Amino acid sequence: MIWNDRWMELQQMRYVVAVAEERNFTRAAERSFVVQSALSHQIKSLERELGVSLFARTSRRVELTAAGEAFLLHACAALEAADRAAADAAAAAGEVRGTLTIGLIPTVTAIDVPAELARFRQRFSAVRIRLHGGGSDEFVAAIRRGEMDVAVLGLAESTPPTGVATRVLARERLVAVLPAGHRLASRKRLRLADLAEEPFVDFPASSPGRAQSDLAFAAASVRRNVELEAMSTDLILGLVRNGLAVAILAEPIATATDGVRTVPLADGPVRLEYLAWSEFNPSPAATAFLRSARSAGDGPQEADYRPSAEQT
Repeated sequence: MIWNDRWMELQQMRYVVAVAEERNFTRAAERSFVVQSALSHQIKSLERELGVSLFARTSRRVELTAAGEAFLLHACAALEAADRAAADAAAAAGEVRGTLTIGLIPTVTAIDVPAELARFRQRFSAVRIRLHGGGSDEFVAAIRRGEMDVAVLGLAESTPPTGVATRVLARERLVAVLPAGHRLASRKRLRLADLAEEPFVDFPASSPGRAQSDLAFAAASVRRNVELEAMSTDLILGLVRNGLAVAILAEPIATATDGVRTVPLADGPVRLEYLAWSEFNPSPAATAFLRSARSAGDGPQEADYRPSAEQT
């Protein structure tokens, strides 16, 4: 990249991104595997070339300036394009490189993610793997923007994802999760109406994880009281274990937790777990991951892959 007849190095941009994300020159240098003096020198050199200050600095605080904010946006895009160019060139030569960005909801049950990633890493050791936690809606949006390669989603049966290609990994009816000493914990089966008077802990309102239960209670014409909200399944199970609330979750998530009991729900929510990705110009790393998952003994089968309605 040329600026004022001089080369602006990609490494300089990487240093800027590291400092912007770490908000600390020492941590940015450690992350970049260079001494701090070298990183600081490169950023100062870049600032002289540009004629602007990218960072406001004190001995205790580092922040992007307005010019830095503008530069960071384009630097990230340039680095992504450079990485993609290198990955595509390597792929053309038969080597898969680049970055694989994966989104994971907190309630993945259909696949053993660590085992799948370990198997992938053995085959494609040059690929950098980045994992992000969050919700299905944000992952779908990130995939559509080209900021994420693949994601595992969990959605109500009546609200499939749109705008991305998907494969159904699992379909499961969620269960009631109760404290071990709860009056209903010994029942063989429950209905949503049996839980109408119970205090609930659930995912935040308007999140896809919460929508599954909200839709089921609405369909059953049963009102419920959600007193507590949490994004972490560990926190949800801890609140249930301590008798503060009941919950509705996928059974595999709760069965390994001491102090809680799961009871099937005859009219409980039905959740579909999806593997999602974009079919528009997928990276070599994403393509390799999808093929790797497709070839797994318990992984996706080719006939199961299909684009969303918006892509057909």
